Amino acid sequence: MAGGLSNPDIAHALVVSLETVKTHVSNLLAKLSARNRTQAVILAYEYGYVTAGGGHVPPRPA
Repeated sequence: MAGGLSNPDIAHALVVSLETVKTHVSNLLAKLSARNRTQAVILAYEYGYVTAGGGHVPPRPA
């Protein structure tokens, strides 16, 4: 999420189903009490879980 990937791109990168990604994203938002993905990413940066310029998984081919 912090890399700006969509759910389908995350699923492809992690070799899991789209439903699995949706479930994990929903659970993460709930645990963080975040309203949306953007707020969750901001919290991840604030707490040091991700840093600018960190590793990036390339999107899947079209």
